Formats: sequence, structure tokens, C-alpha cells
Amino acid sequence: MPVAPVNSHRLSIPFVLRLPILVAVGGTAGGLLGLIHGANETGLRFRAENAHRLPTTQTGWYLYHKSKNYVAMLGGIKEGVRMAGRQAFWIGVFVGSEEGVDRARGAVSRIWSGMRENDHGEVEGASKDFVSTVFAGLGTAGLFSAWHRFPIPTAARLAKTGAKVGLAFGLLQDLTSMMRGRKLGYVDFVKKHVFGSPRKNESLVAASAT
Repeated sequence: MPVAPVNSHRLSIPFVLRLPILVAVGGTAGGLLGLIHGANETGLRFRAENAHRLPTTQTGWYLYHKSKNYVAMLGGIKEGVRMAGRQAFWIGVFVGSEEGVDRARGAVSRIWSGMRENDHGEVEGASKDFVSTVFAGLGTAGLFSAWHRFPIPTAARLAKTGAKVGLAFGLLQDLTSMMRGRKLGYVDFVKKHVFGSPRKNESLVAASAT
């Protein structure tokens, strides 16, 4: 089976590699944030629960701080694992949704526009661009809101945030793709209708020369 060239993929990384990489990065970031948040929260809870029985001796204070640090560390680890799992799951949903929208757009282009697949199994002219990423952001935000049963105003705000994050991440991917030589449909469209096609420009130059 032919393998698509590297610059035909988002971030120049095939989906089978991009998915675990982004999930691992997101899970690690979520784990670190959860570790810090969980440790601080558990430490404050320990102080509040033991505020009425503070130690009065040096040995007592030593055991108090030792117990506090142990409880805070344990709470941080638990929260870090939970947040890492949640973060990795939702990033996986986002990346998978993005790839699904890419393939759906390719299928629609092939069926309705008569575009054909190239030697690498891709649809000529079909773009993997920020549009798919925006839809993935909206879809992930919608699933997240439905999972947690947020009220409509909260879900609407979350959808706006998902769209903004999808737009920013999608444009970043597009910029990276352009720098690596991958053509984007909307960029080619703008060039064609604003600056004209290369053949048309060459014809105009030749006509003016004669």
C-alpha cells in the first residue's frame, strides 16, 4: 500500500503517530497541573482539618509537617493521574474528530466534485486545514458539555472557546504545513482569484511584451 508523503499530513506527522504523541503531551501537561493543584488543595484541607489540634512541641511539629507533606503528595498524585487521564481522553477525542472531519471532507469532494484520489490514496484538491480543526473543537466542546450536562449558556460559552482553540491550533498547523511545502486549498484559491493563475500571468506578460 503506498504511503503518503510526509508533508501531506498535519504537522508532517501521520495520524497513527500524531494521535499518541498529542495524547501523551496533553496527558503529561494535565498530570503536572493536577499534581500541583491536588497537592495544594490536599495540603490546605489537612491544615483546616487539624487547625483545632496543632502540636505544641518540636517533635509534634515535625510529625505534623511530615504527615502534611505525605498527605499532600498522595493527594497530588491521585489528582494528577485523574487529570492526566481526562486530559488525554479529550485530546484524543479532539484529534480523532479532526481526522474524521478531514476524511469526511475528502469523501464529499470525491463524490460531489468528481475529484480523484492520487497515488497515495488522497483526494486531489481536498484540504486538511483549519476548517476541520474548528469543527473538531466545536464537536469536542459539545460532547464535553453533554457529558457533564452543562446548562445551555455554559455549553454555548464552551462551544465558543472550542471554536477559538480549534481556529488557533488549525491555523498553526496550516502555517507549519505551508513552511514544509504542503499546498492548502484556501491558500491556492486566494492566490488564484486575487493574484491570478501562473499561466494567466505568463500569458499577460507575453502579450504585453509583444
